[in-house]
Amino acid sequence: MLLGVNIDHVATLRNARGGFEPDPVAVAKICIENGADSITTHLREDRRHITDNDVKAISKFVDTRLNLEMAVTEEMQKIALSLKPYSVCLVPEKRQEVTTEGGLDVAGQVIRITEFVNPLLDAGIMVSLFIDPTEEQVRAAAKTGVPCVELHTGQYSIAYSGPDEQEEFMKLNEYSRLAHALGMKVNAGHGLNYQNVRRMHQIVDLHELNIGHSIIAKAVYTGIADAVKEMKKLVE
Repeated sequence: MLLGVNIDHVATLRNARGGFEPDPVAVAKICIENGADSITTHLREDRRHITDNDVKAISKFVDTRLNLEMAVTEEMQKIALSLKPYSVCLVPEKRQEVTTEGGLDVAGQVIRITEFVNPLLDAGIMVSLFIDPTEEQVRAAAKTGVPCVELHTGQYSIAYSGPDEQEEFMKLNEYSRLAHALGMKVNAGHGLNYQNVRRMHQIVDLHELNIGHSIIAKAVYTGIADAVKEMKKLVE
């Protein structure tokens, strides 16, 4: 499996005081040098952490695949078409949420999502939909024509080491297989850490894991280079 590192919370730390440190671009470079296969940033509508300038700088100076998480809005579509990152991942977005709370409801807006992703696909951008691991959402995603989905691992992460862990894990396993059978590449992420990530190897169809907060948190103790190296070993 590949490892995508989400660096949003580097920007969160910078913005807590203002100024330029820590620099998300510098951190992105260190991540790549130490085994990350891609860099993920979520350009939120309220710009609470990553900014437009961050995304532009990373897309320009980081020699890797940039994965841009974004809401399904005209503004974000224009930004993606201008920057042309390697990939975009469409996610739901609520102004008051601390972090993304669930998957995108593709089943309830198949036509809208299809119309939204077509210009991105035509521009050569890999498009992924961040969805909950359910049959309804996986089949709806396939109808939009996207080449990839990212399964929301939040409920599995919360349930890890508890009585509901196996049930949540089996959902990821089952619907990863379904998505793969429908011709889509399968990524996963949200809430994964150095403990619960180990079970992801049991899901044979997974292509890439996107992990952020856990890596940035560990970097406070060990430094970003060692934090990325350790996660990369677990993912591989």
